[in-house]
Amino acid sequence: MPEHSNRPPSLGDYAIEVRSKNAGPFWVTMETFMKDSAAYAIAADESFLNEAVVADLYRVDAAQVQIFRIPALNVVKISFPRPVTQASLRDRDIHAGQHHVPLAALRVPEPATAEPVERDN
Repeated sequence: MPEHSNRPPSLGDYAIEVRSKNAGPFWVTMETFMKDSAAYAIAADESFLNEAVVADLYRVDAAQVQIFRIPALNVVKISFPRPVTQASLRDRDIHAGQHHVPLAALRVPEPATAEPVERDN
């Protein structure tokens, strides 16, 4: 855990990058690029990150959440239907560029085996 922080580590602390983007006007895709295979093992652990967890974070139907675990790249990709259609009247993030924040902030249960990435912020 970073020395400058006494908070429990989050998924984002173990990642090089966590990002989100449109996957067409009806879907959002998020990707976690983990720093190494140990960090990937945390993100890919189905008891930690699964369809039910994503559904709870984003208030979507768990049956519509798709999770792709890509060990060769240390990446976990998650897709789900947008809560509102892109650019509709109630769309507050037209590019889905901020949807990754709750995922990156997801607290990692102890004990985590990988060391989190040190950050300057």
